[in-house]
Amino acid sequence: MRTLVIGDIHSGLKALQQVLERARVSEDDLLIFLGDYVDGWSQAVETVNFLIELRVTHQCIFLRGNHDELCYEWLRTGQDKPMWLQHGGMASKTSYQVLEDGSQRVHMDFYNNLDNYYLDDKNRLFVHAGFTNLKGVKFEYFPKIFYWDRTLWELALSLDPELAQTDLFYPERLANYQEIFIGHTPVTRIGKTIPQRAANVWNMDTGAAFKGPLSIMDVNSKQVWQSDPVHLFYPDESGRN
Repeated sequence: MRTLVIGDIHSGLKALQQVLERARVSEDDLLIFLGDYVDGWSQAVETVNFLIELRVTHQCIFLRGNHDELCYEWLRTGQDKPMWLQHGGMASKTSYQVLEDGSQRVHMDFYNNLDNYYLDDKNRLFVHAGFTNLKGVKFEYFPKIFYWDRTLWELALSLDPELAQTDLFYPERLANYQEIFIGHTPVTRIGKTIPQRAANVWNMDTGAAFKGPLSIMDVNSKQVWQSDPVHLFYPDESGRN
């Protein structure tokens, strides 16, 4: 059995289907999705439907992303948030206009039951964004940090490679876990389009909401599979660009 981690999808269902095929995903694989299933491209409803169906036949762990929380709050309250609409929410709102009430409740249950993090038996942490408590995720005071924080990745990027090799200077927050897998902050911000490692943190967000591909990684071998750049599947759309 492989453990496969999947980066931020942002409603790019066509890219997700392609990269799952390229990785030759089977029912024996454990699939860990890092969140942000919606907000970006036009297939929000179709993407969530696909994931709901996928978990019937495959072993799936679905983590909560900030965009999933924002979409859920809109479905729950009906209140538009301008910043959400500007950052991919309008595409999701348009997608949901054709969804029947019964199916909408199924989607709300999906969002509401997402996990904030997953810790495996090898002390590898999977979380959408990060955490701030020095003792680790089980001691975090504010759950929203799990899917909004950017400081974990910023911390990992800032480490001096030489100092990071010594226990004296290695950040306590990172030392809690063997490895940490995150999404949330696209590596395209540092000019990359493949998953990036900094310290013991792997960033799997390869910019699928923008001009980048969607990525899957085998967490043991570190083999990576990628879709074509997601925007090529949606030539008449702008995504979050």
